[in-house]
Amino acid sequence: MRLTILGGGGFRVPLVYGALLGDHAEGRVSHVTLYDEDPARLTAMARVLRDQAEAAGVPDAPAVTATADLDEALRGADFVFSAIRVGGLEGRATDERIALAEGVLGQETVGAGGIAYGLRTVPVARAIARRIARVAPEAWVINFTNPAGLVTEAMAEELGERVIGICDSPVGLGRRIARLLGARPQEAWIDYVGLNHLGWVRGLRIGGRDELPRLLADTKALESFEEGRLFGAEWLRSLGAIPNEYLHYYYFNRDTVRAYQEAAQTRGAFLRDQQRGFYAEAGRDGQPAGAALAAWDRTRAEREATYMAENREAAGVGERDESDLESGGYEKVALALMRAIARDERATLILNVRNGSTLSVLDAEAVIEVPCLVDANGAHPVGVAQLPLHAVGLVTAVKAVEREVLAAAASGSRAAAVKAFALHPLVDSVAVARRLLDGYAAEHPGLAYLR
Repeated sequence: MRLTILGGGGFRVPLVYGALLGDHAEGRVSHVTLYDEDPARLTAMARVLRDQAEAAGVPDAPAVTATADLDEALRGADFVFSAIRVGGLEGRATDERIALAEGVLGQETVGAGGIAYGLRTVPVARAIARRIARVAPEAWVINFTNPAGLVTEAMAEELGERVIGICDSPVGLGRRIARLLGARPQEAWIDYVGLNHLGWVRGLRIGGRDELPRLLADTKALESFEEGRLFGAEWLRSLGAIPNEYLHYYYFNRDTVRAYQEAAQTRGAFLRDQQRGFYAEAGRDGQPAGAALAAWDRTRAEREATYMAENREAAGVGERDESDLESGGYEKVALALMRAIARDERATLILNVRNGSTLSVLDAEAVIEVPCLVDANGAHPVGVAQLPLHAVGLVTAVKAVEREVLAAAASGSRAAAVKAFALHPLVDSVAVARRLLDGYAAEHPGLAYLR
């Protein structure tokens, strides 16, 4: 099989390639094409992947080629993995800075920052989807581009069921809960439902029995893992569920905004500076074998240790525990998804797919994040219990915002873009919404289409 990675110079590409190196089954990926518009990032990432293959000692490691030609990258692909970042990390840092100056959250997928990122990304994602439909119509597209649910819904307009979104947050959360309950994660059924970065674990069944109530009753166990420390045992028991970590931005918004405003630099600025150093080091000529991979390993360890640091500061829980540093495993989800489709190896995965009739509060085209059964025909959402009213409010409000982003990106309507900002639960004023859009439009050339 041939896999194309859009955003092939991206920092997380080695996670995907590492998973492929460990796949020795029949019909595995034999060739990886990296596509990126930045040749320096492509060069650095190709070196990291070369070091990975040599370190693994795999004689038939997937071949790697790199190109800045999109059609060349897509031609002959069986799977296309989309992980682009329109505007780069400089754009993310700008999103955060402008939002925080207005006293609202600027996180890259949540609130004002997520809207700005979506307005930049959706037109590009739609154009890529059209190219895929023309050049590689039989390819399956796995989307990790953020905001993942919104971008998957945009691409589905062109690709239908052949685009599936993935995220590592629900996977990591489910794994942590299962292990706390003494179960192997692969043997547990996770009752998870919502939108991307806006979902809840409402049950975890082991041998047909829901063990989540046992966890909710145990304060010490609840506060022994990341989400438990972030939200606190009392609030989790009030909800009767374990929220995705990104819901901390909603439930503790003022605290989080204050922590972000007081931080020495935003997350986007930290990653921008950190990755500049990494790509300069990994791309330097004349380095010994293994140097690029070693630089990537060091950079990744620091990145994981500082993840959501401001939220932990707001919650007063300190640094991440070693048990929380393990990647959520989106690369493993991607590989399991590819295997299930290519080999008809049925799997159950939490994915971003079209709703159909799964959640009655949303229409059929809305992309949601739920457990899915996957086979050669794609991903099929599993029927779930309906959301409680407090969750319905958040889910429908954020979906309404996403729809305004899609409308603005299609029409170039400034009014629709302002409406997207103003309707978001974390933006508290139409006047603020207008100033946010003015600020973003002034600094992002990618928003010049709005009028």
